[in-house]
Amino acid sequence: MKKVLKTIANVLSWAILAFVLLITILVFSSGRNNGVANLFGYIPLTVESDSMLPTFAQGDLIICKEIDDLNSLKENDVITFWTIIDGQKVKNTHRIIEINEFESTRSFVTRGDNNSLNDDMPAYAGDLIGKWTEVKISGMGKVMNFLRTKTGFFICILIPMAIFFLFELYKFIVVLIEIKRPAAPEIDEEEIKRRAIEEYLAEQKKNASSGATTPSETEASETSESTKT
Repeated sequence: MKKVLKTIANVLSWAILAFVLLITILVFSSGRNNGVANLFGYIPLTVESDSMLPTFAQGDLIICKEIDDLNSLKENDVITFWTIIDGQKVKNTHRIIEINEFESTRSFVTRGDNNSLNDDMPAYAGDLIGKWTEVKISGMGKVMNFLRTKTGFFICILIPMAIFFLFELYKFIVVLIEIKRPAAPEIDEEEIKRRAIEEYLAEQKKNASSGATTPSETEASETSESTKT
C-alpha cells in the first residue's frame, strides 16, 4: 500500500511540475511577443468579447495555429489578427467573409458571428496572428489571464514549484539516511531451522553422554523399588 501511495505521489508531483513549467513558458512567451504566447506554432488566446457567439464566448480559451501559407486561408475560416479599435491596437478573432486580391496582395474581410456588420478594416498579411484550430476550452481564458498577473503567478506557479522541490529534497534526504544506515543482517529461515536442529541434536547427545535418565527409566526404577518393598 505504501508503494502504491508513493507512486501516486510521484506521478502527481511530476504532473504538477509539468503543468507549472508549461504555464511558465506560455506566460514568458506572451510577455516577449506583445501578449501572444507561442508554443511550437500553437497560440493560446483568451476571448475578450462575445462577438463570436455562439461559436465561443468571452473568457473562453481558444487555440490558434500559425499561418504558414497565406493562400491556404479561405472564406469561413476563423482568424486572429491585429486591428485598431477605439484608437488602440488589439487582437481580434473573427470569421473570414470575403477575400480580396489586388496586385498579388490579399486582404480579408471579417465579421463576428454575433455581429450584423462586417469589420471596418480588412485584415492584411502583416496583421495575421493565426488561424483558429476549432479547439476551445470554456472559461479557461480567465484562468490564463489570472496566471499572467503577479498574484496568479505567485500562487499558481511559484508556490507549487517550491512545494515540489521541497518534496524532492525530502526524498533525497531519506535516501541518504537509508544509505548511511547499517544494513540489517538478512535472516535466512532455512539457516535458522538448521541451527535449531543442530542445537537440539547437540543437547540430546550431551544428555546421553552424561548418563541422564529419561522419564521412562525413572518410572521403571520407581516401580522396582515399590515391588521390593
